[in-house]
Amino acid sequence: MILKSSGIVNGKILDKYGKRGSEQKFGMPTLSLPLIIENAPKDTKSFAIIFDDPDSVPVCGYEWIHWLVANLTKQELSENESQTSFTFVQGKNSWNENCYGGPCPPDRPHNYRFRVYALNEMLNLLGDFTLPQLEKAMQGKILETAELRGIYDN
Repeated sequence: MILKSSGIVNGKILDKYGKRGSEQKFGMPTLSLPLIIENAPKDTKSFAIIFDDPDSVPVCGYEWIHWLVANLTKQELSENESQTSFTFVQGKNSWNENCYGGPCPPDRPHNYRFRVYALNEMLNLLGDFTLPQLEKAMQGKILETAELRGIYDN
């Protein structure tokens, strides 16, 4: 399985998807990247996405969660679907909002991580779920994973 995005060019997340973007709400960037999932296993019933920042640990003490998605049934997300689509559920990010929160590195360029999980069933999750709840719900249901990384300059 492969995860791709036209919002990441030469390994860098485009400015408009982070703190230098014009789409801002709740004190965070909200314009989500377009994503394409290719070569998913044939038995896939849904996808989950975790977008986080492993480089945030020295700054805040944990991996900052930028976006949690569950029960995604299509293999392509258009730009800004976090704000416009109701075909999947979104969990709580580290801003405590149920939507995409873009990169905002405070100290240096950070290497962000998008992980997609192909699942053999839909998950019993509603909006407001947390990362631990998503990880628990996915146990025993993961068919395959893929990862996409991108750097965002501070």
